[in-house]
Amino acid sequence: MKAIRRFSVRTALPEPIAALGDLAMNLRWSWHTPTRELFADIDPQRWADVRHDPVRLLSAFSASELEELAGDGDFVARVDAAKADLDAYLGSRRWYQDEASRSLRSDEGGVLRSDEGGVLRSGEGGVLRSDEGGVLRSDEGASKGASKGASKGASKGDLPASIAYFSPEYGITEVLPQYSGGLGILAGDHLKAASDLGVPIVGVGLFYKTGYFKQSLDASGWQQETYPVLDPQGLPLHLLREDDGTPCVVTVAMPGGASLRAHVWRAQVGRVPLLLLDSDVPGNDDAMRAVTERLYGGGGEQRLQQEMLLGIGGVRALRLWSRLTGAPAPEVFHTNEGHAGFLGIERISEFTQGAGLSFEEAMEAARAGTIFTTHTPVPAGIDRFDVALLERYFGGAQELPGVPLDKLRALGAETYEGGSEGIFNMAVMGLRLAERANGVSQLHGHVSREMFDGLWPGFDDAEVPITSITNGVHAPTWVDDAVFDVAAEHLGGRDVEAGDQWLQIGDVPGEAIWAAKAQMRARLAEDARARLRSSWAKRGATDAELGWTDSVLDPEVLTIGFARRVPTYKRLTLMLRDPERLKALLLHPERPVQLVIAGKSHPADETGKQLIQQMVRFADQHDVRHRIVFLPNYDIAMARTLYPGCDVWLNNPLRPFEACGTSGMKAALNGGLNLSILDGWWDEWYDGDNGWAIPTADGVADEARRDDIEAAALYDLIETQVAPRFYDVDEQGLPQRWLSMLRHTLTTLGPKVLATRMVRDYTERLYAPAAAHNARVNADDHAGARALADYKARARAGWPAVRVDHVEGSGISDSPLVGESLAVDAYVALDGLAPHEVDVQVVAGRVELGTDDLVDWDATSLDVVEVYEDGKAKFSGQVPIERTGQFGWTVRVLPRHELMAFPASLGLVANA
Repeated sequence: MKAIRRFSVRTALPEPIAALGDLAMNLRWSWHTPTRELFADIDPQRWADVRHDPVRLLSAFSASELEELAGDGDFVARVDAAKADLDAYLGSRRWYQDEASRSLRSDEGGVLRSDEGGVLRSGEGGVLRSDEGGVLRSDEGASKGASKGASKGASKGDLPASIAYFSPEYGITEVLPQYSGGLGILAGDHLKAASDLGVPIVGVGLFYKTGYFKQSLDASGWQQETYPVLDPQGLPLHLLREDDGTPCVVTVAMPGGASLRAHVWRAQVGRVPLLLLDSDVPGNDDAMRAVTERLYGGGGEQRLQQEMLLGIGGVRALRLWSRLTGAPAPEVFHTNEGHAGFLGIERISEFTQGAGLSFEEAMEAARAGTIFTTHTPVPAGIDRFDVALLERYFGGAQELPGVPLDKLRALGAETYEGGSEGIFNMAVMGLRLAERANGVSQLHGHVSREMFDGLWPGFDDAEVPITSITNGVHAPTWVDDAVFDVAAEHLGGRDVEAGDQWLQIGDVPGEAIWAAKAQMRARLAEDARARLRSSWAKRGATDAELGWTDSVLDPEVLTIGFARRVPTYKRLTLMLRDPERLKALLLHPERPVQLVIAGKSHPADETGKQLIQQMVRFADQHDVRHRIVFLPNYDIAMARTLYPGCDVWLNNPLRPFEACGTSGMKAALNGGLNLSILDGWWDEWYDGDNGWAIPTADGVADEARRDDIEAAALYDLIETQVAPRFYDVDEQGLPQRWLSMLRHTLTTLGPKVLATRMVRDYTERLYAPAAAHNARVNADDHAGARALADYKARARAGWPAVRVDHVEGSGISDSPLVGESLAVDAYVALDGLAPHEVDVQVVAGRVELGTDDLVDWDATSLDVVEVYEDGKAKFSGQVPIERTGQFGWTVRVLPRHELMAFPASLGLVANA
């Protein structure tokens, strides 16, 4: 018989050890070793049996066993100490609070600040320069002093009291499987680092009843998916309830007068609350209950419903959270990819209803504090819906108050060259509804500016207002305790970051480092054997056939890891291009290599499943199966052993389609060296001594030939550089050249790849500027939003007639020299706009040979010197000549308003 209803009964803990419940329900234990050790020491076998889940562990003890624990004075003292440590962590001042105090003191001291708290624009005769971040910043030349220091100073002002962070998935711990891959892991690390830094983030997401999926293999090596049902009552989650004890309900209107209802579960991630909306609630029909059943499951309509619940319902959950707890309303809204883009239209609706703003005014009010992060380097990764489906959910009686369907449709319209009619693009809407946007590595920012430049026609890609903040990883989660033990013994403490001890890593004895790597490699071999045996058993093998699994992977052999999602562009099977050559590397008599491989393919991706099957069939071969293994069900639990146990981390995507690729960062923090295509984060931080760069066959149109070339380069690197260096040992058995690279990697990459660095960057470069801009735009009953909407309407209406009529240049000799100045007069037709409402610029710089394209250019704003009755005006100024070579210049006109964060914000420009 099967139960038709079920519920979880939580453990009633005796008072002396009641704090164990608090420790189990705060997910800080997932990255805090002493707390995990406390739970493990209660009963190591049961801890292993419940797969390191404190909530399940406590439920596994009888009342008498718990009473016995409560009578153990030493254990009670440990519990009290752990609870005191957690309370101190939750209540102490941290980096963010210190920055806020420092900012207040700096303000009193007259620190120079930019207009919006982050972007420095040209003033009277100021100079703007393009940079790799896609933002025009004031140069030290003409703006004397309004330079990097001002930007830094600005970033610390007006730190927001609350930041809402929306993501469709969160990878915090394997106990709460609400993630599919890198996007979710990044979101989890973002929350953890924010907690450690004291950044007041509130996370918003969905609770998926069956998570993503569990992966196994059949006898042929084909991926199998199962969907175990999760019981939120048995997880480290609290249900939000009204004062009378009833569950809180968030409701989103559905077509035909139906409603999508959701409860809200709270996970506590250290100091950060994470609100997860769950549609499996009474009052919903079966279809509505299933909306949050699976992460990235169902068809297009269910995906739209999920994203409506995440965006619209998520904002409503935040309002609910503030009402129940008194938490401040968020000033900044950060959407992690386009899935949560509907949060913008819910906020527009709020402003139209609560403040009486028009749609356009409300959009400016909402945009001011909104940040959009894109993780997608390929158009196929963007959610796009048929407009007919959008009309069904947002048209007629379904319209959100204050959000007409035609206005909403325009937000996601692909109006640029190459776009499709009748399609609603979630990333496009996200960009149009956000004042600030970023990619997740420098190269990805460049790719994103190219990918979305159609939204800013007439501007060079460098001016597209999408900057870059390179991802980072949460060291306490991903770094093995063996590494921390070495740091504790030789660097004076486990927390290398807190002591800023990166430069001292060179003094750590080589034998200590190598012993730690050997320990981690042996642990990976042990874990891989157990997982491989389990996998083969599920594939139909008997115990009598599986003796060989006890000796796969040699803890003394060079170990290369490869684990990630399996879309085509990540090229799981690149290493199989020449199977015989790969076998020769695996079976080399003196310098063998072994490979540990893992990855999931989306259930609907047949091509990805075929790639997995190809890899599994190769790894199944009797002559190599002791040297190469494919481990199914790649997740956080596997990763915590896999990253530390690998000597080399392999990444070979099709460049430039890897947005960041943070797995290599985790490997690096565990003393691994990267062997990667120059893509994502590796493109900006590879320095020649911290690993190896796989050469790319850029420009080769034949994909098969490109793969052959790059696979051959990979084999060559392993054979001639990687393996020889690993096996080149001295009389003590230490590979000194390898250890030198390893130390250099930790010293140089360690501070860069941290999630705390990443969250500081977000705070200083995006959150603080967005909060300051939001305050300005929405001050005095949203006066700025009203003024900005009025200006943008007038600018858009009049811009077709704005033009540069005539340009005159003078003042330079026949053979100009560096140091001379070009005098420019520009006569501009403004069609009703006032001269102060435009920025007339001379764009001057080097001319690329063979073209008239300006590169490495500077933009100098001209001053208005005369206004004529016919709506024209004369603008004049001096342009210094500061470089030799081919020099070119032009004149252009941009909109100008004190509340526009970026010159390209409106996407309007009139070029001469």
